Amino acid sequence: MFDIGNVLYRWDLRCLFTKLIDDPEELDWFLAHVVTPEWHFQHDAGRPFADMVAERSREFPEYSDHIFAYSQRFPETIPGPVEGMLDLVHALGDRGVPLFAISNFGAESWAQFRPSAPIFEKFSDIVISGEEKLIKPDAAIFELALQRFGRRADQCLFIDDRLDNIEAGEAIGLPGHHFSDAAGLESELKILRLL
Repeated sequence: MFDIGNVLYRWDLRCLFTKLIDDPEELDWFLAHVVTPEWHFQHDAGRPFADMVAERSREFPEYSDHIFAYSQRFPETIPGPVEGMLDLVHALGDRGVPLFAISNFGAESWAQFRPSAPIFEKFSDIVISGEEKLIKPDAAIFELALQRFGRRADQCLFIDDRLDNIEAGEAIGLPGHHFSDAAGLESELKILRLL
């Protein structure tokens, strides 16, 4: 059971906004105060882009075009896959290991990104937080995923880059791997005889 952002695909707000803001100091300020990860996480939790953009644009009218651009150009914040990870997914799939994902991802941003990532055709099912209006590390999203995937917690390995998410999964009996890179994950998968 994979997380997506910064496990399978890199995510970095800077990748989009370096195209829109030339001055490095202004860019740093913008990413610290206007379009921030914390603000984006409202979308992951199920809040529509339209509501978020309208509210934020009232707060920062001088950046309204940039804020709107984020809602339309979200895939440009994803510069590509995490090195080595798509190869691991292919290797697991080739061995017949059932593949699933649980991701904090907005419903609209997922709809924009998903068509560009055919790797997800290998996955049996994917739980997207923005679609379910449940967000990691809430135990409810793990319980929903296990029910939907038809799996017991002890039959799975949950892979996430955030320790709080791993700890939340482990609290309901879901074994976790705190992801840092493909090599470390590959080693654990071999120990578990999944590769």
